[in-house]
Amino acid sequence: MENILVTGGAGFIGANFINYILNETDDHIVNLDALTYAANKDNIEQKDIDRYTFVEGDIRDKEFLIQLFDKYRFTRVIHFAAESHVDNSIADPSAFVETNITGTFHLLHTAYQLWMEKPFQLKEAFKEARFLHVSTDEVYGTLGKEGLFTEETPYAPNSPYSASKASSDLLVRSYFHTYGMPVVTTNCSNNYGPYQHDEKLIPVITRKALFGHDIPIYGDGKNIRDWLFVKDHCRGIHLAVDKGRKGETYNIGGKNERENIYIARKICEMLDKWKPRNDGLSYKEQITFVEDRHGHDFRYAIDASKIENELGWKANENFETGIEKTVRWYIDKYTKN
Repeated sequence: MENILVTGGAGFIGANFINYILNETDDHIVNLDALTYAANKDNIEQKDIDRYTFVEGDIRDKEFLIQLFDKYRFTRVIHFAAESHVDNSIADPSAFVETNITGTFHLLHTAYQLWMEKPFQLKEAFKEARFLHVSTDEVYGTLGKEGLFTEETPYAPNSPYSASKASSDLLVRSYFHTYGMPVVTTNCSNNYGPYQHDEKLIPVITRKALFGHDIPIYGDGKNIRDWLFVKDHCRGIHLAVDKGRKGETYNIGGKNERENIYIARKICEMLDKWKPRNDGLSYKEQITFVEDRHGHDFRYAIDASKIENELGWKANENFETGIEKTVRWYIDKYTKN
């Protein structure tokens, strides 16, 4: 049984990953989370079992990390912890720099000190160690109407959030090329599914609709994202940390490009069927267009052929099946009381 560190495991993707791994392996998971506003310890479905340990702490705290690594002797690190809300990064980028860049550095260097005798020489007990860094397609900037992001696409981040993630990606890369650290990076498209924080697009649309509020959509709603069901993402991360080549990047995308306005209308149609309004009108009447986000990227879309061909990954959910499962989950969340 290995001790695996998952950072940010009380957040959306991290919690789904822990739920997946606890079902798929016999490993001991240590969930390190600072419990910021977007985290919830109750996102973990088996939090009372012996193979799961929650630790509250901050990846920016170097001495704390050293003590944690010394105690558990981790052989795997899956690094989700990050500030990730683009609007918040525009309002105040400082937390994004501190957590996403400085925090990633402290985590990398702590692992390096535990695992390695010197550059390019792993200690015998850590010959199979791996550090997987979870990143985003936003580091690549924006696409026009055609084309896909690949692992070779030059970085061109357009928000403080994506710039901070790009910086952390490059730090991870440097630890491979300079020190021979056994690192892997994954860059994913927009995730959706259970346990996402209320501030994100799909929960916002569902919640606002059910509570009778305006459903805010930026600009004209024509911005396009590639949507990836979170459990499919978790399977890709698991494959990448176990079988991915050291120093490599793997893009994970759902091949489900949709305009934001399509997402809003699709959710409204499902709610019209499952939870109709008392006045008989469609929830689409609540859709409202608001001032566009500064620096709003037009389109993201990922070519996932590398992880498909090398590691045998493929998405199990298309958007139509995944969004139905997701919206049903949020209906239950928002109406159970």
